[in-house]
Amino acid sequence: MPDKIAITLDVNGKSYDVNVEPRRSLADVLREDCGLTGTHLGCEHGVCGACTVLVDGRPVRACLMFGVQAEGKAIRTVEGLADGDVLHPLQKAFWENHGLQCGFCTPGFLMLAVGALEENPAMSEAELRDVLSSNLCRCTGYQNIVKAVRLAADEMRARRA
Repeated sequence: MPDKIAITLDVNGKSYDVNVEPRRSLADVLREDCGLTGTHLGCEHGVCGACTVLVDGRPVRACLMFGVQAEGKAIRTVEGLADGDVLHPLQKAFWENHGLQCGFCTPGFLMLAVGALEENPAMSEAELRDVLSSNLCRCTGYQNIVKAVRLAADEMRARRA
């Protein structure tokens, strides 16, 4: 068994001291060592996007990043979106606009969309569809996901103004 390495992860503003094997993915470390099971594992090849988290503000496939690579970086997971009982505008929009069905892909879509909207809150419909096309959903047909993200983007821009 490979030796474990002691690292500290900054996840959703909280420090997690964990001992991990260097070969373990960030997704596994988040789920198994930090107890943050909102990051889902689908394909484990970086294709589906269910494991998307934000690392230093950028969407990253947590199944393709080693946990040890995340030390010293700010990680945001779906558990960090809501402010207590107040849902993030994207979570609220997904709920109100039926942007989810089984919910398996939802955390990845939320984190992808948060990262994209924080980087470019005024993205066009074509840019939005291009960004969202990198994640897979087998249930919704994508229309309500796009609608929810577009409406949340409007609310996020209004809050900034």
